[in-house]
Amino acid sequence: MNNKIFILFFILFTSLFTSISAQNKHHKKGNSKAKTAKIPEPKEPEKVAAVVKVDTFKVKTILDIDSLDFYLANSKLKLLKKKAHASYYHNKFNGRRTASGKKFDNNGYTAAHKKLPFGTIVKVTNEANGKSVIVEITDRGPFSKAREIDLSRRAFMDIAVNKNSGVVIVTIEEVLQPK
Repeated sequence: MNNKIFILFFILFTSLFTSISAQNKHHKKGNSKAKTAKIPEPKEPEKVAAVVKVDTFKVKTILDIDSLDFYLANSKLKLLKKKAHASYYHNKFNGRRTASGKKFDNNGYTAAHKKLPFGTIVKVTNEANGKSVIVEITDRGPFSKAREIDLSRRAFMDIAVNKNSGVVIVTIEEVLQPK
């Protein structure tokens, strides 16, 4: 019994001694050679060349343009409906398959429309505050005669004035790709 206790203490003492000596060696090496790490500086946003057509001549300017603004600047909008009622998906649909086959994500920028083809890109603008969002049609609905479009929760909250409301009056425009 005493022999087992002695062996246990011996093992603990040697492991403690080796860990202390290893820390001292590491500490001495750390003092002799100071290592520095080069931290890369954050890159500035890239500048995008935009061509603006003014009457009969073109003016080329270099601007900081957000990718969404650049997307809209190079495309045309086709008005589909004014004063349309927009609502948003319930959380219970999150993760389910949509009619197009894609998985629905309430944090994405997608929408459901009764007639527009799947994959159609639509700009939805709140008429009360002018905020807009670009969404892709991935589902069918809403199944109510009073509403025209169902937005994902994130898209709806981006344009809503009152976050507790369930319906917003919007203008719906189709984003046409440049040819």
